[in-house]
Amino acid sequence: MFAKIFINRGLFLLATGLFAFLMACEPKTEKDASNGYNHEKVKQQFVKANQQVVVKENDEMDYYQKSHQMPFVKTTSGIRYFVYKASVKGDSVKTDDIVKINYTVSLLDGTECYSSKTDGIKEFRVGMENIENGLHKALLFLKSGDKALILIPSHLAHGLLGDSKKIPPQSPIVYDIEILSVVKTPTN
Repeated sequence: MFAKIFINRGLFLLATGLFAFLMACEPKTEKDASNGYNHEKVKQQFVKANQQVVVKENDEMDYYQKSHQMPFVKTTSGIRYFVYKASVKGDSVKTDDIVKINYTVSLLDGTECYSSKTDGIKEFRVGMENIENGLHKALLFLKSGDKALILIPSHLAHGLLGDSKKIPPQSPIVYDIEILSVVKTPTN
């Protein structure tokens, strides 16, 4: 399921990047000037639209945080996390570790999308598997045994298109997770 999402998102991003690259590299012609098409203006419109999406999502996550009165920690990537039950002795999660989690994925309005109760426990290698990039990044702030809420902006979750099932386009998501185990990968 997630592999398909990442492939579709990857193809979309590749196509968008290729279009932007070709448009940036294409020489200006008299035809461009005569039909009024301005590459720089289109580029600026895309940048402005993306900035508006980021501001909108940030406002939505601010509202979620304030309305739930939880002291989320905001990371530089835009992910927010709140450990509501900290582990006393758990190992910190590192890239390449194999984690096993119970989870519930919801929209900011509380609509539940996915859950380990119905879809099973997730087990994956941190930083290496087809799971939301934002979840990989957030896990690096947590330890085995922690229970936490994680707010993930859409660009680190399911992006412009959503997951074509339960998560709409441009939707930040909430992960409520419990890290059941962390298996350390031996270092070489």
